[in-house]
Amino acid sequence: MLPKAINETEHLKKTRELIRENIAKLETRVDQVHAETEELNDRITPRDRELNSQMSQQLTIANAMLAHTRNLLRKNVTAYPAPYFGRIDYREEKSGAEEVFYIGKNGIQHDDQVVVVDWRAPVAKVYYENEQGRGSYEVPEGDPIAIDLVQKRTYDIDAGVLNGWYDSDVAANDELLVKYLAKHKDVVLSDIIATIQKEQDAIIRSTPYQNILVQGVAGSGKTTVALHRISHILYNYSHRYTSDKFLIIGSSDMLLDYIASGLPDLDVSGVLQRRMDQFFREELYEDFKDSYEVVDEIPENAFKCRLEFAKALDKWLEKQWLRILRPRSVEDEELGEILSRDQVYDLLNYRRDWSLVRVENLLNQMLLGRIQMLTDVVSDELLFKKMRALRAKKSKEYSDYYHQRKNWADALFIYEQFVQEYALSQGIDAGPALKRLGIKQLSVYDLAAMCLVRRYFTEDEPSPPLGQIIIDEAQDFGEAIYYYLKKLQKGCYFTIMGDVSQNIHFEMGMNSWDAMEKGIFNGDKDQFYLLSKSYRNTIEISRFAGKVLEKASGSLYRIEPVIRHGEEVDIQQLLPEQMVFETGQILEEAAARGHRSAAVVCRTVQQAESAEEALRAARPEFFAEEAPCQVMVLPLEKVKGLEFDVVILWEPTDRNYPEDVKNAKLLYVAITRALHELHLLTSGKLTGLINS
Repeated sequence: MLPKAINETEHLKKTRELIRENIAKLETRVDQVHAETEELNDRITPRDRELNSQMSQQLTIANAMLAHTRNLLRKNVTAYPAPYFGRIDYREEKSGAEEVFYIGKNGIQHDDQVVVVDWRAPVAKVYYENEQGRGSYEVPEGDPIAIDLVQKRTYDIDAGVLNGWYDSDVAANDELLVKYLAKHKDVVLSDIIATIQKEQDAIIRSTPYQNILVQGVAGSGKTTVALHRISHILYNYSHRYTSDKFLIIGSSDMLLDYIASGLPDLDVSGVLQRRMDQFFREELYEDFKDSYEVVDEIPENAFKCRLEFAKALDKWLEKQWLRILRPRSVEDEELGEILSRDQVYDLLNYRRDWSLVRVENLLNQMLLGRIQMLTDVVSDELLFKKMRALRAKKSKEYSDYYHQRKNWADALFIYEQFVQEYALSQGIDAGPALKRLGIKQLSVYDLAAMCLVRRYFTEDEPSPPLGQIIIDEAQDFGEAIYYYLKKLQKGCYFTIMGDVSQNIHFEMGMNSWDAMEKGIFNGDKDQFYLLSKSYRNTIEISRFAGKVLEKASGSLYRIEPVIRHGEEVDIQQLLPEQMVFETGQILEEAAARGHRSAAVVCRTVQQAESAEEALRAARPEFFAEEAPCQVMVLPLEKVKGLEFDVVILWEPTDRNYPEDVKNAKLLYVAITRALHELHLLTSGKLTGLINS
């Protein structure tokens, strides 16, 4: 079978005409539905909504219809300048049907006919992953469809003009990919769907019913892949997942804001987002309302970040839970045996994941029911009187249980007791940890551990379950965090993205995936993926970063840059009084070249504040809202996961970046934020981590 002969220029013109017709119809429809909704809203009073559920339901349906129509309009308006980026021609093996599909960022229909296939549709996988010849694509929860792929074509369309196309076995081949990557950051993000690579697409389209770990070098598209995976799951598994069942966890508000900015463009809304500490604080709120301070963990307490500590805590809590709730009969001098040991055993055996509080409440209900049955008492007052008597005198077993329950009502007290016992058994100095706990200075690891304590002892009701948790910059946290998350969110699946070469919390974070792979996410379906290609940096920046990376992680994870050349890395040795002036010159020239984002990256918060104050005083125009190139002055800890057209590394001296593995990782993070230009300005001795 030969590819179908299609005049591509005419096809683009016709497609845009159909989209223009859609836009006109949808604009009219939006006005109509909006007017109908407003009229219905005016007619239905608040009292009507309370008394007449049918009227309230009508209004809900009308609002949903309005939102749906507006979304269709948005998709068509967005698609009009460049309706599609790819085409596939194939023959279906089973039916023999010959198909031609155009693939776009937004699925477009006209009069119930598919004009452009949404990139998330199952058949679009053929464009991203299949090579010419026999292959297949999978339908969610269905059998694979065998095909014979004849042609794969990638288009270069800009503002309605067809600049050309490329026929290739590989989607978005290097020529077009490099063209996209050469643009400034905003354009790259908006066009990324057209250039998703095979190894990225495999992660995006992998089944949501598994946990996946992704090690990706800087610039490999980890965040982009995570966002597209969310969009793909919501599109193809809408019967199973809604957006409020997704949670994105990040290490900082800036990272979360950056991630959130890309969601609307992927037709995703309503996804929950939390910093890691926020998530655990909300879990603890009902049980731990006392004032406390959330602080960063310190290296002296790094043992709390490790998997061994989390597992030991879990085992210790289970042992205490079983000791307190060991099955035994409940008896009364007057009534005899109220609950047998076997009955109590059955109650506990099927509720091993219930807290002590929940078990106690259920046990109370069972006791009340049994007392009522044995005495024919119908008065609640008499029933509770009998219960109080059981607790006080008549049942030694139940009285002992209730006494122990009271002693285990304080999550912080329980946790402190374990830390002390664990440190003693391991020969660890627990002084710094216990001192902080004593004055209620809690790290995210303490909060997470106390959530596990809560699950065993003080939880009244479990939190609503989540379906998917996506974690970016995962290396910022030690593996203990992920053990707690998995224990607390049973039935939830995780997508965990990170780069151990970028672990800026060297003592506490992750420097290896071994504990995660072997000790936590080690199920039969769990998958580990490696992304080694860097799409962010030019070859010159990638090579420069690679030299530093060798000192950060040896040769474990090497960068494979996409062939995109740019300026050589600029290193300048200056006098202290020249730093601000030269920075201003670089930013001015960058703006003139069309760059829209720049970052001045400093080693510490104090250095960033000082540098920003000096730059604002000398060149205030760079910080104006209308500035063509937006400039941010940031400490290194705040740039994780972000990228900028231009990066100026401020004072990369041997004092700021001593020659060791920890600082090699820090420097690697700073360098790899740059898309197009990297400048190193120093008034001191250059760090030895940068080879001459």
